[in-house]
Amino acid sequence: MLGCVIHGAGDLRVDDLPSPEPGPGEALVAVRYGGVCGSDLHYWRHGGVGDFRLTEPMVLGHEVVGTVTGYGPGTEGPAPGTPVAVHPATPCDTCPECRAGRRSVCRDTRYLGSAARTPHVQGGFAAELVVPAAQLRALPEGLPLDRAALAEPLSVALHAVRRAGDVAGRHVLVTGAGPIGCLVVAAAKAAGAARVTVTDLLPKALSYAAVAGADTLVRADDPADPGWPDEADAPDVAIEASGVAAGLDTCLHRVRRGAVVVQLGMLPPGQSPFAGNLVVSRELELRGAFRFDTEFDDAIALLAREPALAGLVSAVVPVAGAARAFALAADRSAACKVLLDFGS
Repeated sequence: MLGCVIHGAGDLRVDDLPSPEPGPGEALVAVRYGGVCGSDLHYWRHGGVGDFRLTEPMVLGHEVVGTVTGYGPGTEGPAPGTPVAVHPATPCDTCPECRAGRRSVCRDTRYLGSAARTPHVQGGFAAELVVPAAQLRALPEGLPLDRAALAEPLSVALHAVRRAGDVAGRHVLVTGAGPIGCLVVAAAKAAGAARVTVTDLLPKALSYAAVAGADTLVRADDPADPGWPDEADAPDVAIEASGVAAGLDTCLHRVRRGAVVVQLGMLPPGQSPFAGNLVVSRELELRGAFRFDTEFDDAIALLAREPALAGLVSAVVPVAGAARAFALAADRSAACKVLLDFGS
């Protein structure tokens, strides 16, 4: 079977991989679509994401959907032929964080396509995938697989919004209109936000934020843009989704006093400067958001209710053209979410 394997920075290959066999407690899934994530792009371009570095070849991908084809001995789940989304995380359920209900920061989790541990956890960009059967989620009737491929990044967005607290009736600022930032817009609107302002450097990216439901679009490189909120209309909440220090700086400077700022984008490795004195003098709350847990089920339900979110899928590329798909996904002036197609 074909799989998309990263061997090092700049070394992305479509390799011929052995077909897997499910064991007890496991399911076999025929993967149809896999969404190219920002972390996949970081592994491709830089050989790592954040502080997680490649030390061996790894199948990429954690945003995968497909069809159940079978199970290991004594294992049950959705019937073969059922369209499913795959929850990419396997928390340990025994560490202090898991026991406290914080499974998204489990200290011993396994996450598809992640170099956070060695041996790395192989990902889902392959024609067939074996995962614990408990990680399968049958799709609601009428939710197509290509739209369902947004479930994982939408889960990340939902978790970030929940980390911000109650946003109902509030003004939310989102910095960065990449796929995650756009889905944060959708998550905030679904949670009742009265207004969502989005900043980005690129008009094309901002156009996708509008598809997701943004109320105000702002060019981040234009201090005279009329969309910038004034002090009287300062955001109550900011979610930083660009993964650059300048985005965090914008959040800290633009929110009202006493606001909550959530850092969602993964910043570059090492130390990043930020306006720490503003956190003190304005009593801002700076919170992190990492992955997700039960939000996966909520994301699937939201995708079933909101067909317009399919407009965030820019292109679907056969896996044999993975290099082209990654280049397109990296070009934010041309694309939002790019899917790899593992279908025949």
